[in-house]
Amino acid sequence: MKWVKQEFLKKWIWGLRKYSSEKKSMSLMERKKAIKVSADLAMACTRNNRTRWSRALIANASKDGSSKILTEHLLSSSLPIRKSFNSTRMRSCRNILRRNRAVRRPKDRVVASFIAKKLVQKRTRRLKSLLPGGEFMDDVSLVDETLDYIQSLRAQVEVMRCLVTASELMILSPS
Repeated sequence: MKWVKQEFLKKWIWGLRKYSSEKKSMSLMERKKAIKVSADLAMACTRNNRTRWSRALIANASKDGSSKILTEHLLSSSLPIRKSFNSTRMRSCRNILRRNRAVRRPKDRVVASFIAKKLVQKRTRRLKSLLPGGEFMDDVSLVDETLDYIQSLRAQVEVMRCLVTASELMILSPS
């Protein structure tokens, strides 16, 4: 995890420098966007295109004209894309679903099962909307990608907290 944080910090700082060198005077909103875009790209690039969410973040950033140069440079320095889809797991999930459909249940269990199924579908749709690129994922890879995305977000937050703490210490104790 320490390596991920160091790699993220290095790429994030590089991205911020690249962004600020292109625009000498930025408004508050432009600075906010620069911080967010460079943090997203640094986080996605740290994953080396191994996850769908990282590829989705890079694709979203490459659509934006102002962050296109930054995106292109990060893409040229990252590793080739690897597929993360596991078809064997998907087949086994389908087999489980087929077996469960064949079982007869009493009516009250059918109603409870219907309600639970609708609740799971609703939450799955919500999760797909929160995860970059999630709307194009099947349910099995959605869980794996979400867990990986959460780990990356945690690392990003920890790095940003360390930077804030360090900058506060520098302000409080000037040399």
